[in-house]
Amino acid sequence: MNWGASGPSPEPVLAATTDFVRYHETDGTVDEGPYRTAFGAFEDARERVAEFLGAPTDGVALTQSTADGIARVAASIDFEPGDTVVRTDCEHPAGVLPWWSLRRDGVEAEVLETDAGRIDREELKEAVADARLLVFNSVTWNYGTRTPTAELVEIAHDAGCEVLVDAVQSPGQMPIDVEAWGADYVAGAGHKWLTAPWGAGFLYVDPATAEGMEPAAAGYRSVAETGVEEPELAAGARRFEVGTTNPAPYVGLEAAMDLVESVGLDTVQSRIATLTDRLKEGLGDRLLSPREYESGLVTFAAEEPDATVEALEDAGVVVRSLPDPPAVRASVHAYNTAEDIDRLLAAL
Repeated sequence: MNWGASGPSPEPVLAATTDFVRYHETDGTVDEGPYRTAFGAFEDARERVAEFLGAPTDGVALTQSTADGIARVAASIDFEPGDTVVRTDCEHPAGVLPWWSLRRDGVEAEVLETDAGRIDREELKEAVADARLLVFNSVTWNYGTRTPTAELVEIAHDAGCEVLVDAVQSPGQMPIDVEAWGADYVAGAGHKWLTAPWGAGFLYVDPATAEGMEPAAAGYRSVAETGVEEPELAAGARRFEVGTTNPAPYVGLEAAMDLVESVGLDTVQSRIATLTDRLKEGLGDRLLSPREYESGLVTFAAEEPDATVEALEDAGVVVRSLPDPPAVRASVHAYNTAEDIDRLLAAL
């Protein structure tokens, strides 16, 4: 019950991944050549991710992880000394450390306090009034609250502030439409609710925004044509890709997206809602997440979170502790059962 960190991959996803590894590393080296095979996989994955996220294909770059995508954006925005990045107090370290790193360039990070993940609109307006970038989660990793993403993006844009959304807790457990969100940047990965292999990250950059950016790192996948004296950056988000990487995780990501869509995201959401309702009812006053369904992340109070996690592991239940708030978080997916919920509650 730790899908919000990383869960086991289903057999169809593993089969697609390992079959591609075997082909790419053996027959593919002579049938098509390893680079043609890999680049074909990259292109297919880019198109599939774009379709899944509701994005144009030229708005998608393939990365290694959410943190990787956020870091690439952070390093490529033309920040100036005195620029401010506003982030919430519910950001994962992936959404904290890049701005900490930029302190050496005079970039200031301002923390917007929330009420267990809820953002006050008036406080947000004040915070972004003179900010360069706003950073927040589509679903908070520590409370499981779902953020009104499009509304917050609009507030920031009205102030002339760009927006980066850490969306990793959304794909695979609820529909996502990045164009409807309107954010400038959206980072995510497949190894959580999509149950894809590690290493299959993705980054959406609004194509118009991307055209005005020069990535901090460039490689042969970043440019439209290699081997020329004056190369041009690739159109859109692909300029944020760099060089050789293993294509197999992206093949697994495609299979994972196909699998969840074959079940139906509505079905997935409905099952998660039913199971989390059962868990929340059993937790009673210990519940720290919203009482009504918002996501599969369920956080609850514990006097000693780390010790509680260890005791639950001994009972055969895998959850995780959180640093802020100091608590325990269970992640309930459609793969779980009512018996799983009851086993957790009984162990507690």
